[in-house]
Amino acid sequence: MLPKPVKDEYRRSTSVSSQTNVEMPMRDGVILRADVYRPAGAGRHPVLLQRIPYGKHTPRYRSLYLDPMRALDRGYAVVIQEVRGRHVSDGDWYPYVHEAEDGYDTIDWVASQPWSDGNVGTFGISYHGATQWLAATEAHPALKAIIPGVTSDSYYDSWTYLGGVFQLFWTGGWAAAFALDDLGGRAARDSDAMALLREWRRDSHSMANHLPLDDMPGLRQVADYYYDWLAHPTYDDYWKAIAPREKFDKITVPALNQGGWFDGFIRGTLRCYQGMRERGATELSRTQQHLVVGPWLHQPLPDPFAGQGYFGGAASGAAIDWHGMQIAWFDRWLRDEDNGVDTDPNTYIFIMGANEWRAEESWPPPDAEPMTLFLRSGGRANTLNGDGALSLDAPSESESPDRFTYDPSNPVPTHGGAHLGGIVSVFEVGVQDQRAIEAREDVLVYTSEPLERDTEVTGHVELELWAVTSVTDTDWTAKLVDVHPDGQARNVCDGILRASFRDSLESPSPIQSGEAYNYNVDVGPTAMLFRKDHRIRLEVSSSNFPAYARNTGSPHHQSSDLTPATQTVLHDANHPSRLTLPVVRRN
Repeated sequence: MLPKPVKDEYRRSTSVSSQTNVEMPMRDGVILRADVYRPAGAGRHPVLLQRIPYGKHTPRYRSLYLDPMRALDRGYAVVIQEVRGRHVSDGDWYPYVHEAEDGYDTIDWVASQPWSDGNVGTFGISYHGATQWLAATEAHPALKAIIPGVTSDSYYDSWTYLGGVFQLFWTGGWAAAFALDDLGGRAARDSDAMALLREWRRDSHSMANHLPLDDMPGLRQVADYYYDWLAHPTYDDYWKAIAPREKFDKITVPALNQGGWFDGFIRGTLRCYQGMRERGATELSRTQQHLVVGPWLHQPLPDPFAGQGYFGGAASGAAIDWHGMQIAWFDRWLRDEDNGVDTDPNTYIFIMGANEWRAEESWPPPDAEPMTLFLRSGGRANTLNGDGALSLDAPSESESPDRFTYDPSNPVPTHGGAHLGGIVSVFEVGVQDQRAIEAREDVLVYTSEPLERDTEVTGHVELELWAVTSVTDTDWTAKLVDVHPDGQARNVCDGILRASFRDSLESPSPIQSGEAYNYNVDVGPTAMLFRKDHRIRLEVSSSNFPAYARNTGSPHHQSSDLTPATQTVLHDANHPSRLTLPVVRRN
């Protein structure tokens, strides 16, 4: 069951009038440029706006998420603008900081055009989603609805950092891609910087392995914002100033939020939905937050494949008519069409394993009940051949801890998961067989007995970990895995936490080497049906590289030294490390 798409009988063939590089002045005099498409002839139309940094000429960004021709056939005008400092738009590019005011000014310009009826909606994924949320914080009265896909409520947590750990590969690769674009375009050419960045495009491992992070040659000349991100490792005023979550109480519009279980921004997408339901400025913006989450990667068009995982035709964008769902959303809020969108269930999630859609009234499902699985072993949980177990029974007495050595010169490689790549991906994302990872001595593996019945895990997975380290700061990683009867070990979700950020992302606190601490690791959100005879597995380690920067044992991003750490995971009666799964029990 899914929301109702636009009805076929409303579609019609339309002659199109188009204009390229239309100038739009911002309040400070900077000119941004856009392409404008509208039904030919006289008439006023509701307008769909997309603001992007990647090039409005690129089909991947121009038409895959929402087909402009379908919108034009429905009687909408479509405007695709390049944001400040990108391609043909003037000004200086610095991510996020101008998008609220520039978004407001663009909406103001669009709404005042003679071909506009004064009703504006916005759409797009990723950074295009960021431009929507930030513009919405300015509450222009012409903005009536938004469709932000695979984006976030914060550009610190779950975007640039996760659990206090820098998301190295996607952020570095993203900055490098923009730097190459600028060096090859209108920016002052720097032959040395361009040579380095081109080398990174050829061999992205060299970028990922470069230390220290805050002295990465090639970026300094053209991507100063990258160093600002590194200089602000906590959720401080720098990040709060550009975080939509800090201004949810200013946002007045309905939103159709779209996310993917294997998208790197899924945590932020879910927080947008939840945060607006709780703190939106109006009853409309609180009650009309809708959510669609599939088994998808970070991509413009939903696809039933995520790495090695195939989730059936029902998971494809064509099967759910994602374009039609968006048109129906805008029909309701920009054209005041009584099409039932506002009375449909507001949450649709894809249950992996069952490979089917389900309607909910909220996220997470209110009837999910916590199931606790305790980490158990005889002190040798290293590798999938060790004695690590997940048990419903808590340890009743002393139990030997598990130990491994974290060596930042030989980190656990990223293999699968909800991650983004960079200039060139050097690791696979989505669903991947984890057995090669689980063969490493620095990966602790805890596995349940075969399940006696199908078990649905839908919600946020959490790990309470009691651990000791030999250094003064370290990272803890956790990965939930679905083990098939034939031994395949397929990742479901994962997370990471820097020890000093265990209590706060704003005010990290040091740890003492050799002392036991309790860490709560956010393993991530999911909706997964573990089938009968499958086993539930947890991996614990201290690195996931290059998706996340290595913890070198030195201050944030400032050293090339690599200090190994002896890691001890406790699971006795006084230190009951446990995995908590949100289990939905329904017929």
